[in-house]
Amino acid sequence: MGGKTLTRADLAEAVVQKVGLPRNESQELVELILREISGSLATGKSVKLSSFGSFGIRKKGERVGRNPKTGQEVPITPRRVLVFRPSNIMKQRINAGLFRRNAAE
Repeated sequence: MGGKTLTRADLAEAVVQKVGLPRNESQELVELILREISGSLATGKSVKLSSFGSFGIRKKGERVGRNPKTGQEVPITPRRVLVFRPSNIMKQRINAGLFRRNAAE
């Protein structure tokens, strides 16, 4: 499972190529979208992107963990974690891509 990682710059370049906005406006647009998503998540709101998936926050309670080196029990503090649930359409796209790639090899 290799390949290139999609970056902010790649997203901005895609906007330039597909929409035709100038490069600096495309970068601002990508930043604005990412800021809006992260801001909503930070305030506890979930984000649902149709045909892509949903981002949400889950609260994890305090629990006891173990230091793997020493075996000593260590308390793990409560925290909030980011969760992503892909839509069924996204799951189908991903699985269709895997089958096409495997058939070609």
